[in-house]
Amino acid sequence: MRWRCECQYDGTDFCGWQSQPNGHAIQDFIEKRLAVILGKTIRIHGSGRTDAGVHAKGQVFHFDEDWFHGPEKLLRAFRSGLPSGIQITEVQEVDTSFHARYSVKKKRYIYQIYWGYASPFEKRYHWSIGEKVVDLKKMNDLANHLLGEHDFSAFGAIRSDESPNGFVKNLYQLSFFLKDRNLVLETEGSGYLYKMVRTLASTLLDVGLGRITADYVLNCFHQKIRREKIVTAPPQGLFLDKVFY
Repeated sequence: MRWRCECQYDGTDFCGWQSQPNGHAIQDFIEKRLAVILGKTIRIHGSGRTDAGVHAKGQVFHFDEDWFHGPEKLLRAFRSGLPSGIQITEVQEVDTSFHARYSVKKKRYIYQIYWGYASPFEKRYHWSIGEKVVDLKKMNDLANHLLGEHDFSAFGAIRSDESPNGFVKNLYQLSFFLKDRNLVLETEGSGYLYKMVRTLASTLLDVGLGRITADYVLNCFHQKIRREKIVTAPPQGLFLDKVFY
């Protein structure tokens, strides 16, 4: 039996999604809870990795194991024994053709920037930038140039398991909007390179702040080269919002 599960987590106190030797990743805690529920070691498969400090509103994972008591009882069993920062929100039995990672059609991420001086509570989920003049139109004009299927090497970070073909992604949405003091980047795409969303957030913001020009960014983009002024935003503002199948 294959089980599709959806979870939410506050990534602040964890070392990311993927299992770690210290056992302090979100995957580790979920697998430990499943071992208690099912009485055996279970390996779960996530839709993808999130880094230390990154949050999720809609991370998806699956695992294979017989459970004949229905999804409602499995969900109830998940509701105790997990750290308070992790919550399983949905469980359903699916066909074995479903795979949490390989069946993904697109993902949506949100990055939150606090425009001003954030409180200690807001700092947990925002990148606080102070009260600076931000040109939102410049940011969104540049974002429009990045939509579509391209090689996004200029905005990725180096990782040994990144294949050459993996640099090509399709961005369906990339835009900033301002809601009160919350400057939000919303993006949907077929997939993302390692640290790509955080790098896009920081790069577009730097254009809006006048630190770099759109021409500088587009030159890096077209040449597929990441240069020194293309930097990565901190993790606490990033949320994996939804995975689409």
